[in-house]
Amino acid sequence: MRSSVTANGAVTIVYRDCAKRVRMSNNSRQFERDGQTIAYWTLGDETADRQFVWAHGWGQDHRAFLPLAETWQSSAFNIALDFPGFGVSPRPTNDWGTAEYADACASFLATLPAGRRLWIGHSFGCRIGLQIAARHPECIDALFLVAAAGLQRKRSPLAALKVKSKVALYKSLRALPMGDKDRLRERFGSADYRTAGEMRGILTKVVNEDLSEVARQIRCPVRLVFGSADTETPPELGQRLAELIPDAQYIQLDGLDHYSVLGDGRHQTAFQLKQFADALENET
Repeated sequence: MRSSVTANGAVTIVYRDCAKRVRMSNNSRQFERDGQTIAYWTLGDETADRQFVWAHGWGQDHRAFLPLAETWQSSAFNIALDFPGFGVSPRPTNDWGTAEYADACASFLATLPAGRRLWIGHSFGCRIGLQIAARHPECIDALFLVAAAGLQRKRSPLAALKVKSKVALYKSLRALPMGDKDRLRERFGSADYRTAGEMRGILTKVVNEDLSEVARQIRCPVRLVFGSADTETPPELGQRLAELIPDAQYIQLDGLDHYSVLGDGRHQTAFQLKQFADALENET
């Protein structure tokens, strides 16, 4: 199945959060394997057949998805993660790529009760979800990916030349004995790179990955939700992912960007999630 749906001015989506708002516990649970810890929070009935795993973006933690997770507390078992290096989960001892993150998360998922498991990711969390679906397909039944990253952006020849020139200039200046690395980082680095700190090696590794071949291996149902105004992960990335993944559906939300899909516009994201989750349940 492959289809495309665009939310435009002719369609008005109204969503009201009628669920009682109960915060997740301030005390995290922890999963440990091979010296690595993953902290996580749970909400809802652990015996529920429907399980939602909430996977945050770069520079965030489990709290990014709390407003959405809380709306499902009465109908699903919710697990919100702090990926290693984020929130209260310690940094990996090595510079992981998304494959290593996926393997660690798969080990954790294998300890959960049996259930129909939906991975809900934002940006960086989508990269890891793609890897899990390809490398450990037994761990998840479907993917709901918001502002998904994972492919290299297509640039015009002029734009590509500008990027290469900027990188070359940065490396040349950084190699000079009098080069001030902090000032160069401030001038040339992205916002994520400037604030990455001890995670900079992992960030560099992750953003240079191209998960095209990974996407082709995915066989579970996938819904891709992108904001039309997203400049971090532009809609063209979602459209290309939809072409690569055999059972993918692309949804575009007008006027939303990389962060408002979980902020002011999260009611639209929630509507898409409910539609997708209900469709999966009807298929079983």
